[in-house]
Amino acid sequence: MSITVRGRDLTQLIGTMSFTDYFVLLLMGRPPTDDERFFLDACLVAIAEHGLVPNVQAARMTLAADPDALQAAVAAGILGCGSVVLGTSELAGRMLDAAIARMRESGRDEAATAREIALEYRERRAPLPGFGHPLHKPLDPRAQRLLALADERGTAGPHVRMMRAFEAVVADVWGKPLTLNVSAAIPAVMLDVGFPLEALKGIPILARTASLLAHLREDGTQPLGFYLADHAAEAVNFV
Repeated sequence: MSITVRGRDLTQLIGTMSFTDYFVLLLMGRPPTDDERFFLDACLVAIAEHGLVPNVQAARMTLAADPDALQAAVAAGILGCGSVVLGTSELAGRMLDAAIARMRESGRDEAATAREIALEYRERRAPLPGFGHPLHKPLDPRAQRLLALADERGTAGPHVRMMRAFEAVVADVWGKPLTLNVSAAIPAVMLDVGFPLEALKGIPILARTASLLAHLREDGTQPLGFYLADHAAEAVNFV
């Protein structure tokens, strides 16, 4: 009896294929290229740990409510993947893809296209995906490292160039500096090596699952769930 996954014998993959490679095989039906593997690993490391951000706190408080429901606590943390936390990489990727398409249709260059789109976001008072960060100012070291690796490996292509174009105009459009953050760098480097746009959100989800498991294991010996809940209650002025 054999088990076949994506046309391959699972028993032959066990012990010979890394989880990163297996993830790409499941996702795309083939093993990753060297560049896909390299940058997927790099992005997973870059995005996994974020400290006590809201979705991590939700996971810890869920575990406090039911210490036997590890799966529920992880799920609570992942459910926070949205337009502010975790989901921004997908939004930035869609913005980049749309910007490249507009540039090619109009015949303008990256700088003019980026400025036009940034102005549109500014006019409708919408945040520019992948820009701004409450802690990392003026630079996000994670983003800079990913972009530098793309330059070093020669994979920086149209998405990295377009993201750099946005970086060059954003301060002028907003009237203040906005950090190019890791959620901008992830889609830029991953789309340039052929990772599918529709799967971008899966990168922070996969990475953060590992981090949530670590936080929840720590919570078993250093419980914070009720402490966080108590401090949240103290911060609210009930009327």
